[in-house]
Amino acid sequence: MNYVVVSVMLASIWSGLSKDLPPAVLEGAFKSFQTPLPKSVQSWEKRRAVLRSKLRRLLGDLPELFTPKVTIQERLSKDGYDLERFTFDNGVGDTVYGYVLIPAGHKGRGPAILYNHYHGGKYKQGKEEVISKAFKKLDFATGEALAREGYVVLCIDAYAFGERRFQGPAGKKEEGGRTEESLFKMFLWQGRTLWGMMVRDDLLALNYLVSRPEVDPKRIAAMGMSMGSTRTWWAAALDERIKAAVCVSCLTRYQNLIAHGQVRQHGIYYYVPNMLAEQIDAESVVALIAPRPLLTLTGDKDGGSPADGVRLINAFQEYLYKLYGKAENFRGVLYKNVGHEYTPEMWTETLSWLKKHL
Repeated sequence: MNYVVVSVMLASIWSGLSKDLPPAVLEGAFKSFQTPLPKSVQSWEKRRAVLRSKLRRLLGDLPELFTPKVTIQERLSKDGYDLERFTFDNGVGDTVYGYVLIPAGHKGRGPAILYNHYHGGKYKQGKEEVISKAFKKLDFATGEALAREGYVVLCIDAYAFGERRFQGPAGKKEEGGRTEESLFKMFLWQGRTLWGMMVRDDLLALNYLVSRPEVDPKRIAAMGMSMGSTRTWWAAALDERIKAAVCVSCLTRYQNLIAHGQVRQHGIYYYVPNMLAEQIDAESVVALIAPRPLLTLTGDKDGGSPADGVRLINAFQEYLYKLYGKAENFRGVLYKNVGHEYTPEMWTETLSWLKKHL
């Protein structure tokens, strides 16, 4: 797929979208834009450096990253794996709670997965996703299944989830969604964003995962569904130690979300100020992963990820990966008549991708 063909294709997608933009957009609520295709790897590499710098600035005045000092709270032997429950201080006074699943009989250094849990309003669940049947169409715990396939799996509770659902400025007076809203407001006062602090915790967890003696630091993937998907493509965009990524749902192009009147589909945690003002949409963030292996799996009936936007994001990646000469490292699937869900077909794609690239 050459530059001219992709340019025409993306222009056609955008032309069709612009006809449906609501009046507020057309009248200048923000200036709509198309992300220009790079003409060479060299031009993209220059843009990449600037883009990463902008994203870090937009995420807010975040504390520096470090390798956290971890306390193992509990060790349990399970069917096919060992489970460790751990905690660490994230450097701003908050305790992060997590699980590590280690394949039974594991020896030496092997592949590992930074597993990011979803939202779904299930604030009590959080990291429990990896050891419970969290998806309606999957009759197993995804983290356990991965561990039995030979992967070391690490998952932490995000802000406001699991053992952190009371971890806001009001403490026990607020839980889950109310904690999330209060954290969003408090972090803004501090010049930070809730999303930035969430991604920062994910990168602290990555620092810990890299340090584990069971883990080959050159064989680390990130994956997740819904909010976990978005956490995955942001973390992989910002940190190249993530060698492969699997993103299920939440492949959301912001301008398309507005055009379809679906901004309500995502919680307040999701929004980063000035993204569109800086003319940055999701295809640019996702593109920072290239040329590392990336798999995107999305349903065309997912209201939070309008299909026309998914097609545009995927088309941008296809062009960029071919520019790198690594077309085989990207696969974007848009499933017909599938909503916001993790299906058996998606799981099969996930395992195949991990086996191939990790």
